[in-house]
Amino acid sequence: MYDLRYNLVIGFHGCDIRVRDRLLNHPDEIVISRKPYDWLGHGMYFWENNYNRALQWAEDKKKRGAIETPTVIGAVLYLGYCCDLMDSRCLEILADTYKDMYKYYKSTGRELPKNRDLPHDEHKDKLLRDLDCTTIKFMHTMALRQVRRDIAQKGFSETSIFDSARGTFTEGGPAFEGSSIQSKTHTQICIRNFNCIQGFFLPRVEFDWLRTSKSRMVA
Repeated sequence: MYDLRYNLVIGFHGCDIRVRDRLLNHPDEIVISRKPYDWLGHGMYFWENNYNRALQWAEDKKKRGAIETPTVIGAVLYLGYCCDLMDSRCLEILADTYKDMYKYYKSTGRELPKNRDLPHDEHKDKLLRDLDCTTIKFMHTMALRQVRRDIAQKGFSETSIFDSARGTFTEGGPAFEGSSIQSKTHTQICIRNFNCIQGFFLPRVEFDWLRTSKSRMVA
């Protein structure tokens, strides 16, 4: 009853300017991340209502030589059936998924992946989240297989497929001395069902409207 996220959300995607322009002109050419350490599984990633963090992320990629011209594209998102990691039900689903995955890996003699630290990360935030990514992917795969089995056997399924995933993450060390608030805390969104992306837009630059819009102000 309360599993769907009906409201629209503004998301920002940090990228190279060529990616931004391609998405603006060809919005169906979605950028999918398929890295084994993606925090919320595979899909298109957005920083929720956080333009500055998206730009910082893109600028960090430029420093590593991964992109040439860092910029940000905005998107209007509908999360639909969302694996929201701030929802206790979704966390229970994920915990149960891990148990099933652990048994599967053990039965096949394979070793589970682990979340890892980047060598230069002084805060040890486990930024390479192979275990989390694998668990979320396993959850999606099992749900999809169940839906296909149900449809083959009875023509319909009562199992739902997640359209998106969302989580709030803390990282970056204390925001100020003695604080438990982390300097890079953010909410991240991963879109799996690309119909949830209602459209892309070019973010505007904020200006002082009281100073520049006196002639247009409504009394």
